Amino acid sequence: MVGMLVRTDRRFDLPAPPAALWVHLAQVERYPQWWPWLRRFNGRALAAEEEWACTVQPPLPYSVSFTVHLDRVEAPVRAAAHVHGDIEGWAELSVEPASDGSQVRLVSALAPSNGHLRLATRLAGPVVRFGHDWVVGTAVRQFAARAL
Repeated sequence: MVGMLVRTDRRFDLPAPPAALWVHLAQVERYPQWWPWLRRFNGRALAAEEEWACTVQPPLPYSVSFTVHLDRVEAPVRAAAHVHGDIEGWAELSVEPASDGSQVRLVSALAPSNGHLRLATRLAGPVVRFGHDWVVGTAVRQFAARAL
């Protein structure tokens, strides 16, 4: 990986038990409806060895295009992937039962590999971090509001 590494380890409580939550997560054809900032999405399934082509537009003057390769998917508890494109790295999503639904944990390590993003990261690292955190937080809020 090149450039500033953006690490994430966040937990979110969602009001659905793991099996029900996973049913919604697996509806990948609905992702563009739930997330309007997902400008391009080509993905067929939430399954091991699938590849998703994505373009994300955070509320900043740039977009990020990348491919997510799903390495492992263990429904309804875990999905692990590596990412290539304008950003590179890995991410893992895990789901555990909670008293009022599920607790979802996202752990990732991503870095810009595109020259423009590397420069932006060097010059304005906090802005890039804001964009990343905005996408993650907004994704969870919109998923809870639109899918559950």
